[in-house]
This record gives sequence, structure tokens and C-alpha cells, in this order.
Amino acid sequence: MIEKPGMIPEELVQTIAGKGNVVLLTHVHPDGDALGSLFGFAELLENLGKNVFCFVEEPVSHLYDFLPGCERANCSFEELREFVDGAEPDVMAIALDCGDEYRLGKYKEDFLRISPFIVIDHHLSHRNFGTLRWVDPRGSSTGEMVYELGIALGAEINFKTAYNLYVAICTDTGSFRYECTGARTLHIAAELIEKGVRPQEVCGQLYDNYSRERLQLMEFVLATVTLLESEQVAFMHVTQQMLEKSGTTMHDVEGFIDYPRSLRSVKVAAFVKEGANGQVSVSLRAKGEFDVAAIAKLFGGGGHRNAAGFRALQTTIEKVHSQLRDEISRVLNERK
Repeated sequence: MIEKPGMIPEELVQTIAGKGNVVLLTHVHPDGDALGSLFGFAELLENLGKNVFCFVEEPVSHLYDFLPGCERANCSFEELREFVDGAEPDVMAIALDCGDEYRLGKYKEDFLRISPFIVIDHHLSHRNFGTLRWVDPRGSSTGEMVYELGIALGAEINFKTAYNLYVAICTDTGSFRYECTGARTLHIAAELIEKGVRPQEVCGQLYDNYSRERLQLMEFVLATVTLLESEQVAFMHVTQQMLEKSGTTMHDVEGFIDYPRSLRSVKVAAFVKEGANGQVSVSLRAKGEFDVAAIAKLFGGGGHRNAAGFRALQTTIEKVHSQLRDEISRVLNERK
């Protein structure tokens, strides 16, 4: 059931229109696109008269607690089960911004038992799952896709929906800097602004809300930056010890990858993050033609050409750094 990019499958629209109860899901460790899409779509669906349950595996990061409707987020799997049991058979699940089923988190098997299970995503490396799918790798963000779906459903795009979707689009386009930003993206942004969204306010919330602790963590992380391959590749890392010393959490590193990427000579930036229990996650960013999604795929991850990532288990920062450095160097040398 593979659909043409850019086209919303009519069956998907009709299925959403025909159900009265909706479980909205997104990926673990959600970013601005995931959360903005989640809360924006929840508002939109409720305006269509539907009952909506927004499930997140862990509490919303303090970086996004300004989003309208973030109080909708519910971490209780027991309450989700009660919602589904009480709504059957008039219930469906919709996963937003989730490139593969494993990113649904520890309850993925339970989620996938909900039928129909709809998937809305824009990742080029998407791995098909669910009952119905709309996957558009040409979309700038899932937020942009939710806007288009809202129009197709004949829903009202009110201020709360517009604010959330603007945040979603803004964060996944790097404030409209990345190549995924198209003419339609800017048209939609303009339409959201016409609903009352103030770009300066959104940017203030996203980029001018650092705590002293987060600034200290940035100091620790930037001190680890190393340049390789004639300064075309930048690596940096964060450890659990850095988080503890600064009094922060892994949520606070969001956006740090943009700093090494901004160096003039850098084509590829890698941010290696030490998690708990031997888990290491990596964020990759690139400029120009370098395809970091292809690199991430080698390690079981995915994403877009210029923005991708992966996770590794039972390993160390040093091992991941070494393996990743070898692969990036190989690709760079092949391109000479």
C-alpha cells in the first residue's frame, strides 16, 4: 500500500473522518515537529468533534512546555488502554513523525493492535508499518502534512492549531533554512501567521529560553568538538557525567548539533550522545550533497539527506565514534 508522494490517500482521509475516537502517538524523545504536530492535530480533531488521547512515553520536555495544549500529553498506558477499551470499535490510532515502528517505544506491540493504525510521516528512510500510510519525503515536516490533512478534512485551523504547526514546521526546517523548505512550506507558514501566530514570539520560545544550566552544558559539549578530514567533519559528544555536573537532562542538548554544522568548512557534523545502560545515540547533519541518511542506515537508523540519526545498544561513545568516523571518511574519499 505505497502511495505517491504528496498525495493524501482518499482512504486515509475517509477513515479519519469516519472514526469518533483517536489515539495520537509520536516517536520517543519527541522533537518540535513531533510535539507540534501531535498537539496541533489533537486540537484540529477535537474541533471536528472527535475524542482524542495524546500519548507520550515520558513527560514533555521543558523546552516545549509553551506549546498550546501540551497539558493534553498523557504518559499513562493504563489510561490509554481504558480509552481504547471504552471506545471500541469506534477508535483508531495515528502515529505522527515516526519513521519505523520501533520508534513508537516500549508499548509498540500494544499500539499496533489498535486497528486501523494510520501512519503520517515525511522521513525518506521510512520503514512501512501500520494499516494505512501517508508518507511524503518531499514534505518539510510532519507539521506541514498535518496542515494539508486538516484542509482535506475540512477542519478549522484555529490559533492553537496554527501555533503548534508553525512550531513544528519552524523546528524541522531550521527556521526555514534547510533545503526541505519549499514554496508550499512558506505559503503554509504565511497562512498560519494569518491565524495570529507571531514568528518573533515563537523564535523567542525556541531559541531565547536557555537556562543557566543548559548554557553550562553547552560549554562542556562544545569543548569536545574535534575537526577531521581537513576540517570537513566535526564530531562532538555529551556524557552522562556532563549532564550530572550541569544539572541537566538529555532534552537540553536539542539544537546543539547546529553549532559545529555552522562552521564554514564543515560538510558533516556528528553529535554522539551517551545514554543510560550502554545506549549511544547519534545525530548527523550535513550541508550540500552529502547524504547522512545513507550513513545512518548503515547503523540501523535513518532520516533525511541532510539530517539523520541512529541508536546503538551495548556500546560506548568511543566505539561509535570510531566506527562512524571510518564510514564518513570512506564516503568523503569516494567522492573525491
